[in-house]
Amino acid sequence: MLVQQAGASPIASPKPQHVFVINLENKGYDETWGPDSKAPYLSKTLRSQGVLLSQYYGTGHNSLDNYLSQISGQAPNAATQADCQTFTPFVQTGTVAPQQAVGQGCVYPSGVKTLADQLTATGHSWKGYMEDMGTPCRHPQLGAVDDTQKAKVGDQYATRHNPFMYFHSIIDQADSCAQHVVDLSALTTDLKSTSTTPALSYLTPNLCDDGHDAPCVDGRPGGLVSADAWLKQWVPVITSSPAFKKDGMLVITFDESDGPQEDASACCGEGPAPNAALPGITGLGGGRTGALVLSPFTKPGTWSSTPYNHYSLLAGIEDQFGLPYLGYAGQKGLNHFGTDVFNAGV
Repeated sequence: MLVQQAGASPIASPKPQHVFVINLENKGYDETWGPDSKAPYLSKTLRSQGVLLSQYYGTGHNSLDNYLSQISGQAPNAATQADCQTFTPFVQTGTVAPQQAVGQGCVYPSGVKTLADQLTATGHSWKGYMEDMGTPCRHPQLGAVDDTQKAKVGDQYATRHNPFMYFHSIIDQADSCAQHVVDLSALTTDLKSTSTTPALSYLTPNLCDDGHDAPCVDGRPGGLVSADAWLKQWVPVITSSPAFKKDGMLVITFDESDGPQEDASACCGEGPAPNAALPGITGLGGGRTGALVLSPFTKPGTWSSTPYNHYSLLAGIEDQFGLPYLGYAGQKGLNHFGTDVFNAGV
């Protein structure tokens, strides 16, 4: 039975201390979660195991600015809205509230911090797991054209779906970056024990497995069909791990809805940002995508209609680890994950 809980309330105790985030690509709420979904494992099997956030929204269009929102609270600019076809530096001319770097470009100066920086500074571990990345901390040379914008057979990694690469605070520390941003193949070994499982595990499938391409360069169907198959392979690896069973939280969401021409709607008081009057290019947001949360602290088969977006996700993770809010995660009135999400004891 589905039980709707509207309205976020203070975080329930205990708090998840091992957070997993999986981002899929470019699907609106009805396509993913509706009765005709081509992802039955996600929309039925997994949905029955956790809480569905039915009013979860992307924060912009196209892809990259949404990923950046999730780990930094920075709003879109013209370059990130265009997915940074060239790996240009972000030229900062100032800072405005809430902690927004004013300027244009792709790779933010070292003074612009991320969730990864926060976790490192407070002694918490983190890793980004990127399918097909191969070489750890892989990104274009500064100023170079990004040659991962289109998938290749045997290499469907996309830099623009790996937000850690867009911050000098991360990529300038080459050894640390290589230890923290790794190929997805490392996940299985890391999950064998609680002690080797990062506090934050951020997973990005390749351009076929995240649903972005359809069909895929390797002949697979792509879209929700391939994304569903990937989830069926990897989600049990996560949910059967000792860390997840102890105090885990898995969030499965999408970067944006189907595109600005179809859905640039927003929630949560999102408005014009300092570097882009319309974060969604034709509207204020990235459209309604929905998100699913699985955790020992969630009640199976439930759902929440509380409005959330990627800034809410960042704030929710920061809440778990007692961190201050970055950027728009600190926006006044923004909903954080509360007892509507951590509802097992409600």
